Amino acid sequence: MSETNFNIVIDDLMKAGIHIGHSVSKLHPKMKNFVSGIKNTSHIIDLEQTKKCLIEALNYIKELFKPSDGGIGNREPLLLVGTKPPFKKIIEETAIICDIPYVIERWLGGTFTNFDIVSKRIKHLKELEEKEKKGEFEKYTKYERIKIRKEISGLERKFGGLKKLENFPKAVFICDIVKDKLCLKEAKEKNIKTIAIVHTNADPTLVDFPIPANDDAISSVRYILEKVKEVILKEKK
Repeated sequence: MSETNFNIVIDDLMKAGIHIGHSVSKLHPKMKNFVSGIKNTSHIIDLEQTKKCLIEALNYIKELFKPSDGGIGNREPLLLVGTKPPFKKIIEETAIICDIPYVIERWLGGTFTNFDIVSKRIKHLKELEEKEKKGEFEKYTKYERIKIRKEISGLERKFGGLKKLENFPKAVFICDIVKDKLCLKEAKEKNIKTIAIVHTNADPTLVDFPIPANDDAISSVRYILEKVKEVILKEKK
């Protein structure tokens, strides 16, 4: 695997607030090696470690999106997951620009473990949207059209970001493994590689490529997602 540093600078990580951890009382024992001190009763994340882990994660993502990777087949390389309300917009924008599937609403139990059922709902959504686009619902009454539109809207909210997902993704990127612990659990059950932002209150050993960083500040999440976006778009050229 050819590696690069992706122009990650410690000062930039600090400006983004990536180093700010939770209060001392919330420290997960397995995050001890990723903290460098305490400030105002909160742990400070060791940014040298963050830089190292982020580089490893980005190099893995780079490999996922290499055009020469014949192993991907019909599987999407990466699924982006982040359901915290403040981050939904940036997560959705990143996924759309990168043309990858995403989840910004509540993770639906069984998305991976009952994928056949989820696939049928996604297929149904796409069929309804296609019929609507062709004007096939014009023959129905106003009440029936409203009912169909309501169904489409509900399905879009739940599965809209997954319409590209026809099989398990090669990997999943999770922005908060505490908030979306069910996604992490299902990914591990299905042997899907995991990449995640891991704050000081979480267990980094649950993730294949943990990135020790603040998962509460939008500036921190934005910085990391910008780096992810840069890598994907460069490989897709």
